[in-house]
Amino acid sequence: MSDDGIFIKCAWRLIPFMGVLYLVNFLDRLNVGFAALTMNKDLGFTPTVFGFGAGALFVGYLLFQVPGSVALERVGVRRGVFYIMAVWGLISAGCAFVQGPISFYVLRFLLGAAEAGFLPGMMFYLTLWFPKEYRVRFSATFVSAVAYSGIIGGPLSGFILASADGLGGLHGWQWLFLLEGLPAFVLAFFVLRLLPDGPQHARWLNDDEKTIIAARLEVDQPIERDLWTALRDPRVLVLSLAGFAHGAALYGTTVWLPLIVQGMGYSNFATGVVSALPFLASAGVMIAWSRSSDRTGERIWHLVLAWLLCAFGLALASLLQSNPFQLLGLTLAVVGILTSISQLLTLPSWFLRGPAAAGAIGLINTIVSLAGAVSQPVIGMLREATGGYSLAMAILASGLVLASVLVLALGRAIVPRTSAAKEAPA
Repeated sequence: MSDDGIFIKCAWRLIPFMGVLYLVNFLDRLNVGFAALTMNKDLGFTPTVFGFGAGALFVGYLLFQVPGSVALERVGVRRGVFYIMAVWGLISAGCAFVQGPISFYVLRFLLGAAEAGFLPGMMFYLTLWFPKEYRVRFSATFVSAVAYSGIIGGPLSGFILASADGLGGLHGWQWLFLLEGLPAFVLAFFVLRLLPDGPQHARWLNDDEKTIIAARLEVDQPIERDLWTALRDPRVLVLSLAGFAHGAALYGTTVWLPLIVQGMGYSNFATGVVSALPFLASAGVMIAWSRSSDRTGERIWHLVLAWLLCAFGLALASLLQSNPFQLLGLTLAVVGILTSISQLLTLPSWFLRGPAAAGAIGLINTIVSLAGAVSQPVIGMLREATGGYSLAMAILASGLVLASVLVLALGRAIVPRTSAAKEAPA
């Protein structure tokens, strides 16, 4: 079998299941936005209270992200992801029993702490299997599960809210948390069987295939492996700073999207369906954009242009108040910010390896999470103060423009031109 055939074989074995895990992960992270359509009224939550609760998840996330990422690298993906998913599934389902602001804040914090190591751990896991020329493409295929979480989660959440309210004495939003949280717990047990810790542990690879993968990765990888050196690397720090704007836009659009759509006059079920449209538009774009990045070997502009598309969409939605233009702007914003996820999180693997790569990805995602923690209550307060979301969207757009300038200024230090040219196919 050719080298390409070996890596494609690995991709078919791993990435569909990894994508299902990330779909459930993102669904559990964002379903609070759909729950809020009725939960806020039932529990008397103001936009500010909801914003603090939505942001509490990211406080737990950022505090445990780097330790969780490094621990996952050390104990092995199989066992690490099993524990992460089992705990986060139970906590997510437990959000059904929120009684007031304090229990809402505590459970959301614990949920963020429980799942903190998952995404950076998965991005690191891909570096154990695939050389650079495959990594963005396969990372984007994995990350595209975010889009499918919106495609599936929007209508599903709207249906649960509309049809399960009062069933068994529970509100619709309580059923939403239960039905969308427990699948993570169940899937945790499949992880033990379906995710080997690395190629050397894969029973479905023969010895020759394992040798070829190891040889390709050894030649391909950079030499820097020290964690603390990596965390002080200026390139990692710049990417982390830019990641703040990325995180604010990512969670500012996706968490609040159902409430923004509901504010246009849609019913709960229709809100779920309409909220799925930006994710539907994102699914194909994410794959096509990653293929373009792999085909050309270009990384920086593929990240920056995705950010600028999101910024343009947010600006459009903030300036034009008609529903069709706002939906168009929000769709462009979601497409841009989801497309940028894999582009941002694969950049550290250009110059880091092993614990250094895992820690750097964890640090960047920590700052992304910090932005989620800060931006959610700020958006809630701006919504209360102004009566709308225009000012918040304009601020998010401005942050992405500044992030783009930062990354462009350091671009060739992150991905040298000669390396990009070498990676691009002839």
